[in-house]
Amino acid sequence: MALERTLILIKPDAMQRGLAGEILARFERRGLRMVGLRLLKVDRDMARQHYGEHEGKPFFNGLVKYITSSPIIAGVLEGTNAVAAARQIMGATRPTEAAPGTIRADFGLEVGRNLVHGSDSTASARREIAIFFAGERLPTWKRDVDPWVFE
Repeated sequence: MALERTLILIKPDAMQRGLAGEILARFERRGLRMVGLRLLKVDRDMARQHYGEHEGKPFFNGLVKYITSSPIIAGVLEGTNAVAAARQIMGATRPTEAAPGTIRADFGLEVGRNLVHGSDSTASARREIAIFFAGERLPTWKRDVDPWVFE
């Protein structure tokens, strides 16, 4: 049971539809703790850095245009196996293939408008957190007390 951090992004379609609170609540109900949360408007440079692995692919420019189209919420979640847990809560990338009860199955229809992003590995999480929370000192939850306490 590894304590991990992961990045989530509540994307423009979720923000425009007023689903941010519901999405954050699902992660919290699962037991993941928020250690960072920002409302921001992603600029082109940040978007290109975030989606850098897709540069040169036919859908790259669409990704950049979409993520910069309205404010988003960037969050850092912490918990046991946080990367896998967050991805399970989100569901498959294609909403029509996502398991019932997941965010994408419950609220999404299109792969290009799938409401939420989550890091796909701990290495990706470290890289992505550095992009969206550069220079910020994120707190840690102490697990040796009940209830958990911020350090």
